Amino acid sequence: VQLVESGGGLVQPGGSLRLSCIASGFTFSRYAMRWYRQAPGKERTLVATITGAGDRTNYADSVKGRFTISRDNTKNLVSLQMNSLKPDDTAVYYCYCPILDYWGQGTQVTVSS
Repeated sequence: VQLVESGGGLVQPGGSLRLSCIASGFTFSRYAMRWYRQAPGKERTLVATITGAGDRTNYADSVKGRFTISRDNTKNLVSLQMNSLKPDDTAVYYCYCPILDYWGQGTQVTVSS
């Protein structure tokens, strides 16, 4: 099993980033996927969830209306579109498969002017 995130970086407040997570080693379309984040000195928290079929999503209150989780099961890809970014969104973002209890290595997102 492997989850590889990409797409992080430095962005100004109000800007956008799109994170990607490529999965391998399991039947991707069967399983829900999640994005978590961990800010410096804080616990890892759930950001968004998407079902295996991609027909239902759920978001943390702090990102509702700004972030969108999606997936392409033909490419074993789950994405997180992040708009209207704020300094409080600064964190390492992780892709996670809850059924397999497997984490990606994380990608750093820094929102700063």
